[in-house]
Formats: sequence, C-alpha cells, structure tokens
Amino acid sequence: MASVISGYRLATVIGGVAVLLSFAPNMWAQAVEDASRLDTVTVEGNRLYEMLPSEVTGGYSVDAATVGTRTPASLRDIPQSVSVVTRDAIEDQNFTTLDQLGRRTPGMRVLSNDNGRSSIYARGYEYDEASIDGLPAPMTSITGSVPTLSAVDRVEIMRGPSGLFDSTSEMGGIVNLVRKRPTHDVQGHVSGSLGSDQQRAGQVDLSGPIDAEGRIRGRLVIDHAEHGQFVNNNANDQHDLYAAVDIDLDDATKLGLGYLHNTKNITVNNGHPVGSSGELLYGSRSDFYGARWNDFNSHSNDWIAELTHRFATGGFGRLAARYSNRIADYNYAFGGSALNASDTLTVAGTGSVIDQQSVAVDASYSQPFSAFGNVSEFVLGSDYKRFDTDMESGRARSLTGGRVTRDELNALAFVDILDSARTSGRGYSHANTTLEETGLYGKLTLRPVQPLALIAGGRVSRYDLDYEDLAAGSEQSRSGTEVTPYTGLVVDLDNEHSPYASYSQVFKPQTESDINNDLLSPRQGDQYEVGIKGSYLGGDVNARISAFRLYDENRAAAPTDPAANYSESVGKMRIQGAEFEVTGSLTDQWDIIAGYTYLDTKVERRSSDREDGLFLLMPNNIVNLWTQYDFAGQTLGGLRIGGGVTAMSDFASSNGIKAPGYAVVDAMVGYDVTSRLSGQLNIHNLLDRDYYNRVGSDGTFNMPGNPANVVASLRYDF
Repeated sequence: MASVISGYRLATVIGGVAVLLSFAPNMWAQAVEDASRLDTVTVEGNRLYEMLPSEVTGGYSVDAATVGTRTPASLRDIPQSVSVVTRDAIEDQNFTTLDQLGRRTPGMRVLSNDNGRSSIYARGYEYDEASIDGLPAPMTSITGSVPTLSAVDRVEIMRGPSGLFDSTSEMGGIVNLVRKRPTHDVQGHVSGSLGSDQQRAGQVDLSGPIDAEGRIRGRLVIDHAEHGQFVNNNANDQHDLYAAVDIDLDDATKLGLGYLHNTKNITVNNGHPVGSSGELLYGSRSDFYGARWNDFNSHSNDWIAELTHRFATGGFGRLAARYSNRIADYNYAFGGSALNASDTLTVAGTGSVIDQQSVAVDASYSQPFSAFGNVSEFVLGSDYKRFDTDMESGRARSLTGGRVTRDELNALAFVDILDSARTSGRGYSHANTTLEETGLYGKLTLRPVQPLALIAGGRVSRYDLDYEDLAAGSEQSRSGTEVTPYTGLVVDLDNEHSPYASYSQVFKPQTESDINNDLLSPRQGDQYEVGIKGSYLGGDVNARISAFRLYDENRAAAPTDPAANYSESVGKMRIQGAEFEVTGSLTDQWDIIAGYTYLDTKVERRSSDREDGLFLLMPNNIVNLWTQYDFAGQTLGGLRIGGGVTAMSDFASSNGIKAPGYAVVDAMVGYDVTSRLSGQLNIHNLLDRDYYNRVGSDGTFNMPGNPANVVASLRYDF
C-alpha cells in the first residue's frame, strides 16, 4: 500500500510539473471558476506567523518565506523568484558556509575563493548584503563576512531587485538567514566529522526552557570547522558561537535576543596563474601559488533584538534591531603574471585592515482585513540602516624584483605589504564609506475576487552617502530622496497553480567619481518578471518556472584610457533569462532539489567604450540537481542515500581566459543506527573531475575545483 501511495504522489507531482511547463492558455480562463485553494490568511490573523521551523517539519520544503515581503507569505503568493533551503537540505549536503550552499542552489553562481570568502551572485549581480531575520548587514568576500550556517534554520533567497524593503541593495536580490530559535522542550545534539584533506568539524547544539514555566527559553550552539586543504598550505578554520533567548512577556508578546560570534583564520589561496601559452594548469590543482605566511583573520559579532506583539484584531507588530561589527586583516602574496617557458612568474601582494560596523532597525505592522467578501492584508513600516566601512589597503605589483619559481614563492621572506605601502605611498589607499538610509514603506495585498491577488506597494527612502579618501585628504558626499514602486499580481488557477507577474525596482549609490571628481549618480535597477508557480501534495513540493528582464542603468566602469583616474557610466545593461525549479518531498521518503538557469546579458546603451566584463563569468546555462531517499519503514530501514549534479556551460574572464563547462557529481550515504545515533558519508566530486570553477587574470583568481574528497560524520541527538 505504501508503494502505491508513493507512486500516486509522484504521479501527481509529475503531472503538475507538466502542466506548469505547458503554460496552457486556457488555464487563465478557469481562474474565476475554480478558486478552491485555501486562504493563507484569515481575518483572525496570518496563520503563517505560526509556521514551524524547518528543523521541526523536516524535508526540503516549507510553507512560506519572509524574504522581500516582511510578512510571511506562501511561496505561491510572492510574485518573484524565491527559493528556501531547509535545515535538512543543508545537513544532507554537508554545507557549513553560505557560499558552499550557493554553489549547489538553483539560480545562484559562486565565484569561488576560500570558503567563507567567495562572491555569491544571482542574475549577474553579487549579493552585497546578508539579512538575519530580515535585518541586513554588508556581505563582502574581501572582509570574510560570508555567513556560516551553524545558527541557521533555513536560508531564504530572492532573486532580482527588492527595493520595497531594502531599496539601496544590489540588483541580484536578497539573502535572508532565519535563525534557529529556542525550543519549548529540552533538546540538543552533538556531532563530529572527519574527512580527507584534513577536514574536521564538531558541534554542540543545546536548547530548552530556562524557567519552570517555560516562558523563558534558551539556545546555545558552539561550532568549529576546519575546511579541507585541497591546495597545499591552504588552511581554513572557522569558529562559531550562537546564543539566543526567547521570553514570553505575555500570551501575545514575545522578546527575542540573539548573539552570533564568528572567527576565520585562513592561509589565503588566490588561485593559479596561467601557463606560458595562456592555458589553464589542469592536473596541478593542489599547487599553492602564494607565500606560506599568507594570512587572513576576521572577527565578527552580531547582536539581535526582536519584540513582537499579536493584536486582538489579528494584526501583528514587530520592532527589531541588529548591530554588527566586522574586523578583518589580511596580508598575502600571489602570482603577478603568467608562467613563462621556464615556469617562473612575478609576485604581487596585498594587505589590508578593515573595520566595518552596521546598524539596522525595522518597525512594521501588518493587518488582515475583509474587503469585497475576501481576505486582504496590508503592511506599514519604517526602517533605518547605517553601514560604516573603514578600509586601509596596500598593494604591491612586485615583491621580489624579478621572476621566481613556485617553490621560491612559497618560501618568500615575510613582507608587511600594508606597512610598506603606507611608508612608500605607492599602492596605498585608505577610505571611509558611510551609507545611511531611512525609509517609509507600505504594501497592500488586495483580493477583489477570490482567485486574484493584486499587490501594490511603495517606499520613500532618504539616503546619505559619505566617501572620505583619507589617503588623499578629500571627502565627497551625495544625498537624495528616492521613491521605489512595487507592483505584482497572482492568479490562483486551481489548487496547484498560480501564474504571476511583477515589477520591482532598486537603486544603488556609488562611491566612484566622474571626470569632475563628483560621485556618480546612483545606479537604478528595474525588473519585469512573469512566471507560474505550483504547489503539490499539500505543499510538500513547490515548483516554479519564470522569465525575467532586468535593466541596470548608470553602472560605473573605468574608461579606456589606462591613465585615467575617474569612472564613467557603462550606460544601460540588459540582463534577461529564465529559471526552472522544483523543491520538496516527492514521497514520504524521497526529497529533491532541481533547477535550471539561463542567463543572457547585453549592453544596450553604452556611454563608455569599456565592456563590463563581470558578466562574462556568468555561464549561459547552469543545472543543479540533488536528491536523497530514506528507506525508513522498508527492508533497508535506517539507510539513506543521496546524490546530485552541478553543471554549467562555458564562461570566461574579461582578460580573455576561457574555461570550458563542467559537471560535478556528489553522493551521500547515511544510516540511522538508532533513533538518536546516526552516521553519514558525503563524497564530493565523486568522479574526481578536474575543472576550473572560476577564471581571472594571467596571474591570479584561476580557481580549480576541489578534487574527490570524503567526509564522515556522526551525530547523537538528546
């Protein structure tokens, strides 16, 4: 009987996805006639505020997301591309950092560096912020502020502009990390892992009530991870501490407090040079082109406070704040040229000290209400953010005065690159950048008829950007007020399918100066997106197919004159593409994440002769697949197996270095020894494919993919 039910569930999903892909025109005509999907909100309140964490519900799907919406909304009711990666999906694939997750998530592209220092992209643009529970802070690879995942219940990813709630963010979208929260019952686990290439990790996670009544609950997570040294000398250790307290002030009011601390210690690997003929160095992925004293250190702290109240009217109020600081320093040498025929190269270097602080505050109120005989909802709010970054840097084109072998580079005598640049003045920079934004926003979701949701919103933002060049003794500023509109519609065709359309906008202040030494005007991004979403098997499986076109105007680029010390606008960029994604549980035992991404870019109007080469690094085609099957209740009960493929087409760098497409296969085997004790074996790059996942210049940022490697882990749940 179980196999019959599972077969029926699978057939239901396959049939639903086939309908999703068909875009049958007559489905629109059925919208008003067939509107039996259950409401996601009622006049008593939005039920999605009570959604359980993904670590409780299990599987690869969740009911709703908050990214880009402020209030929880069903994935079908958000008229943009949204993915959610659950705790089970994170653990099955053995992710410890957000960039590891991004490499395996549909619609995302990661330009790899050391884990925790990579650049994460969507739709051709880097995510430059990471929110925790909707509160943003800067995220940059150079500061090592890519988050770790030990404190995270799930990751919500929106692709494309979301200017309604964060209008000065990047065009690619928003990443929101939803914290693990304290639990009402005592629970916890300890886990450890050991793998090839010196991979090690250990974690303790404890949660439960603090007082006898259970009105005060706490959670503590301590995590340590040592990433694999797939390149010689490339150590990468991270340490995490997460502490949280939730307090029920009364039956309707809750106070949540959280603290996250992270440190990273890395012997930096900056990639390979190319060979004497410009070729990539296949077969030498473990070679280290750096000095043994290469070093990166970072310390970050995040404090979060959240006060929520559920009103008798069904309304929901929230006041939340986050303060973050990041301190990072690095000093490392790397290849400054291609190898010549005698396998020698020049040596470049960089060093920096970075101090970054940020504050984010948000106050919002949402209220469902009855109109036209249906349930609608509005949200009103105000927010504030301030990002302050002080960065002192030094660069050296040559650390040796001549060419050296790789072994001589490894044994290079220590050089304090920042101090040398500070003393000589050559290659030295020191700048302080402060971005401050205050906004008022509102969004209305109106259902004039039951199957149709009309979504309209707007935001008024006041921003102030100050850029102080401390090395040159100059200061520039720009401020202004921007209005950011947002519109969308969703039509419930039947119980499973919802076509949607949306328009979203964002603007991005720039620190580059024009020929008159004035800061360039902010970039403006506009996105048009259409698609259809499906939800099957009671929400266990979510699917989406979408098409989008994104315009980016006024992007800064260097002029063709190499001696120029100013920037120009590249004009109008057009980015368009399509995405397909299926996520969830096809049966009670079978989970899947699958996606395809197509991306095409073009400069439609050029005000500079220089091509924007960043988009060359974005493949036209990316395929992601991960699936796992649990034999629970069957002959092989306790056994879990999984596997996946990540593949992409060719890509290149602006320096003319081309990398062929590749496909990498991963696998997983797990076994539940008892209800509390389980083991897992993850095999990455199962077929030991030799490939490059990033290319850069002649001397650096040509990053080979990791070789075949294995991690074994053991976990005991209390």
